[in-house]
Amino acid sequence: MTESFLPALAVFTPFAGGLAIVLLRRWPNARDGASLVSASITFLRFAPGLEITFTADALGLLFATVASFLWIPTTVYSIGYIRGLREHAQTRYYLFFALVMGAAVAVAFAANLFVLLLFYEVLTLATYPLVIHKETPEAFRAGRKYLVYTLGGGSSILAALAILWGLTGETGFVPGGNPVLAALPSNAILAVFALLIAGFGVKATLVPLHGWLPSAMVAPTPVSGLLHAVAVVKAGVFGILRSVFFLLGPSLVSGQDLQIPLAVAASITILVGSLFALLQDDLKLRLAYSTISQLSYVVLGAALLTPYALIGASFHIAAHGFAKLTMFFVAGAIAVETGKTRISELDGIGRTMPGTMTAFALAALGMISLPPLAGFVSKWYLTVGAWQAASPGLVLLLAASSVLNAAYFLPIVTRSFLAPSAGPRQEARKSLSGPAWATGAGALLLGTWTTLPWGPFEIAQFLAREVGR
Repeated sequence: MTESFLPALAVFTPFAGGLAIVLLRRWPNARDGASLVSASITFLRFAPGLEITFTADALGLLFATVASFLWIPTTVYSIGYIRGLREHAQTRYYLFFALVMGAAVAVAFAANLFVLLLFYEVLTLATYPLVIHKETPEAFRAGRKYLVYTLGGGSSILAALAILWGLTGETGFVPGGNPVLAALPSNAILAVFALLIAGFGVKATLVPLHGWLPSAMVAPTPVSGLLHAVAVVKAGVFGILRSVFFLLGPSLVSGQDLQIPLAVAASITILVGSLFALLQDDLKLRLAYSTISQLSYVVLGAALLTPYALIGASFHIAAHGFAKLTMFFVAGAIAVETGKTRISELDGIGRTMPGTMTAFALAALGMISLPPLAGFVSKWYLTVGAWQAASPGLVLLLAASSVLNAAYFLPIVTRSFLAPSAGPRQEARKSLSGPAWATGAGALLLGTWTTLPWGPFEIAQFLAREVGR
């Protein structure tokens, strides 16, 4: 008789699923999704080789460290925002916020594709009540769209898992790729790669799988920050990095020339996201389309398969997280204090809220990839990685993306500070401006202090060495 935790976990899962069903009882789509997920997991836990195991490697440590750290200012900001607007269901809000962060950390430390998928789906379900928090018809439509996209992505990953488990009985993550998978036939490798990229590409917002993210901007601003900068979309690009460097491996990917369609998808997303951002007058929507574009820097870094590109891609998880969260904090602060949500309404807002808008300007410089912000460091390494890969076209693409970033961010900054003041000075309350300054300063600190002990850049360098061994 073999001792195992699997029977206990199989018994526990239906009870955990029942609790999730109770918590989600007001939202039939999420409730039914929780029921299906718990039923599937209960069955799969009896499958040999699908074990609940965790590991703290460099990639997981980077994602978990960034997400857990950014949770702190997001929580402080949430207190000021939720109370400032006297939002309803505040306890429910904080409950699911905590569940999202727990799921994100579990995704980070998952030792195999099965565990990653398990908590990837928990992350989906836990985010749904936050997306529909306002419980308006628009919020419920956005929530349904979110579930259709993300649960569809999870089904794609499940199909890849089934192929791998059925053919090899192996789904573990190994630096440089799981060697067992090298024996897979070419058609199986192609199918698994396509399914994984499509599945993780939903949360990574690869075009045309990005449609749910702009719609989800109906959520409260701290949730938007959670979606864009802290956990949800970062889980998507994290999954792509796991798939390329720890599951299939760079050798297997390059041997099948699979990096080419991945680079094409990332390039299209970078350009399309930027072009759509240029067209948006709603500030949160412009930030949303910017995220769609910026996330694909990470995907492009994965496709390049070079050490410098991997450093840039993984460090960009932190660089983008700090800068974009700052921007959402400022957008929310402006909405709370002035009621303004459109860029065309922000003339002179930098004169009335100088401290708050200075934090936005600092983050914008990071998104444009200007020194000494962290965004410059990540873009620099991605560019060198593209040169290493003998891809001058991608070097030009990265340069063009910086120009586009400047085109849709600098007008916000200039009109806010150079246009006549719209009224008396009205700085945002400290519970809103403080977190924005903290994350904005973090984007500057990470760019100037790359030798920060066990900071994101050092972990990114260690990751590149770990995968290259």
